[in-house]
Amino acid sequence: MSIAALAAHLGEAAAGDVREALRRLAEHYGDRGIRLVERADRWHFQTAPDLAHILRREREAVRRLSRAATEVLAIVAYHEPVSRAEIEAIRGVQTSGGTLDVLMEAGWVRVAGRREVPGRPVIYATTPEFLQHFGLESRKDLPGIDELKAAGLLDPVDDAFEALSMLPDRADESDVEAGNEAADPLD
Repeated sequence: MSIAALAAHLGEAAAGDVREALRRLAEHYGDRGIRLVERADRWHFQTAPDLAHILRREREAVRRLSRAATEVLAIVAYHEPVSRAEIEAIRGVQTSGGTLDVLMEAGWVRVAGRREVPGRPVIYATTPEFLQHFGLESRKDLPGIDELKAAGLLDPVDDAFEALSMLPDRADESDVEAGNEAADPLD
């Protein structure tokens, strides 16, 4: 709870008195199995770090996202709110329902409502857990195209087109080798 919320529950207590009481409580619990700590202007009890492994019942299994799930997550993050049809149009392939289910199960994507068009398709958006997991304050912190290119994660489109245009045309080479030079339509 925040100091202001605690002061409100205690009636006439001043915020300074509450802060001092919390400081004394934190000292009192400092060498015990639980600690009173302040995180993001809120106070709460947590297990002492040296004992946390004893209380952990299960280990989190690290699960890698498939390439399709990664693509869908990126599309939702950059284009939200977005429908499944829009995701498929951007990716150029059909998206299985399981892909979105995995992202919703991870807590990174949520149903954001329905689009006000015929058929009223479901639209998806990212969650606060997505931002927290990837260390982002907001979606504005997502890397831009220039940053992705600089990191080597995107090939510049112009370079890709230039590389394609530099490849020899196999049909023209075989005609030239056989002595069957095609007439140039511009001649």
